[in-house]
Amino acid sequence: SYLDVPAYRYQRILLPMLARALSLGNTHALPWVLAFLGVTSQVVGTWIVARLLAGWGVNPWYALVYGLYAGFVLAVRLDLPEPLAYGLVAAGLLARRENHSALSWILYGLALYTREVTLVFLASQLMADVVQRRWREVLGLLSVAMLPYGLFQVWLWLQFGQPGLGSGGLMATSFEWIPFMGLFRIGYESVPYLIAMLVVFGPAILLPSIWGLLHAGKNWLTGERNVIVLALILNALSIAVLPFSTFRESGGLLRFACGLVLAVLLYGGRYHLKRVLNYSPLWLVLNAFLLK
Repeated sequence: SYLDVPAYRYQRILLPMLARALSLGNTHALPWVLAFLGVTSQVVGTWIVARLLAGWGVNPWYALVYGLYAGFVLAVRLDLPEPLAYGLVAAGLLARRENHSALSWILYGLALYTREVTLVFLASQLMADVVQRRWREVLGLLSVAMLPYGLFQVWLWLQFGQPGLGSGGLMATSFEWIPFMGLFRIGYESVPYLIAMLVVFGPAILLPSIWGLLHAGKNWLTGERNVIVLALILNALSIAVLPFSTFRESGGLLRFACGLVLAVLLYGGRYHLKRVLNYSPLWLVLNAFLLK
């Protein structure tokens, strides 16, 4: 009764379950446990991203861009699930690279129960495995990660009258068919606000997504179809089709772009794109939004 769209909120069940378990049901301890989980998830996630970069021979300190990106900092401040969700994604990628397939399936699956947008990374891994004909990996992902999550969505539908997957909570608008139309719809409400959003998020989110789509798309066309390339393509596409209700809220946009930031850093590391990695600290300027 306290949720605006129960199925949508309830699907992000892992963080509340962990907090409840670690607090031993003590409501006074619960806020401290949530804070602990957020900080710990972000620290560990940053360390994992550093290991991924180091494995490609790239300076692991670039992982601090992931660790200090405004979307994650905001999520830690507000006890939201992004640090845990993308930390699990990074752990899944690392587990796969180190040939711990079963562990990676579990980690990807847990990420889905933390925040549904991590489905972009799972879909990237699944598509890469299909293209590379790794049928054991495909079967593992489907049976361990995706099938249980699909059944969970069916349960949400039966319980709340709708599945959890959607474009947002109360007053959410639908995903767009025209690229970045969700952003330009802001102009119908306020042209000055649209200009302000373009000034800030044009170079910070729109340009990286367009760049990522073009460069990773070129990799795809030349036969380079690994999970890193696909993750950048799908994350860039997800930014392009974001609904107006996400674009109009700077905090929501910052949080949604966490996946794009991770994908760009991993792509830059995988292909040793020094210019991309050297420009990536500019994302930290967005932390100005968190100042009062």
